[in-house]
Amino acid sequence: MARIAGVDIPKQKRGVIALTYIFGVGKSRAKEILEKSGVSEDKKVTEWNDDEIGKIRDAVASYTIEGELRSETQLNIKRLMDIGCYRGIRHRSGLPLRGQRTKNNSRTRKGKRKTVANKKKATK
Repeated sequence: MARIAGVDIPKQKRGVIALTYIFGVGKSRAKEILEKSGVSEDKKVTEWNDDEIGKIRDAVASYTIEGELRSETQLNIKRLMDIGCYRGIRHRSGLPLRGQRTKNNSRTRKGKRKTVANKKKATK
């Protein structure tokens, strides 16, 4: 199993797909990395030799990925919350921030339903 950027790459998969296991690397970036390093996209990870793995590691190192990218994202969210903009307030309250309706949906952001009991009618 090849280890690139602190992530174990699955050896039975094609190179393009295997590289997407790294946080911050999608299909297009994986293709770009393999093109830079001169490795065929269709080649499986088991067929890579040590020289090719080294070239891929160097190509991957030029991008912001894994822990660095995660911390950068968290800092961006914290910045939004600190300046108190609309998106920051929505992040703080755990609601969707891209204009979705919240009356019926958005259970992923809001969490499990909190049932509110009805008011009982006064009897005569």
